[in-house]
Amino acid sequence: MVQYTLAQSPEVILSVSGKDSQKARERAMDQLIELMDAGELPTALSDGFGPHQLIEVKEPHPTPNLKQQEDAVVEAVQALSHLANLKMKLQDSRKVAMEARELVDLLFTDEPMSEEQLGSIKDGFKVLKSFAQQNLRYREARSRAEAARQVLDRALHPNLQDS
Repeated sequence: MVQYTLAQSPEVILSVSGKDSQKARERAMDQLIELMDAGELPTALSDGFGPHQLIEVKEPHPTPNLKQQEDAVVEAVQALSHLANLKMKLQDSRKVAMEARELVDLLFTDEPMSEEQLGSIKDGFKVLKSFAQQNLRYREARSRAEAARQVLDRALHPNLQDS
């Protein structure tokens, strides 16, 4: 898609498919003539106005600083999303892990344990290990997400000062 405007009326934008070419400029001229015939063109064009006088409108490229800020926002949202996923996993496995943790306490008593309890505790070690690893990852992600939250807050409320 290419867009053109007129020096006499920069608010008029003519959009045509394709790249800037003689054919695209001619299609834009057709649109311009339709606007003139409909009385929608706010300015009069001199005789001899041609496709070569159309001005191509180019999208401004973001400044490097803006690009860095946009990248920081994307990274911040990803960090917060990662934290949310870890928190969900942690909450889902917490109950089972705490039940397994109670069985660990039985190992330190002089009371005999049943075969069922011993089997459960062996299975519980895997659950405890997984839960503990998820918890460590969650804590690490949470500290990174704090900084991400500040980046996002600055982007959402640009008048906020860093504190």
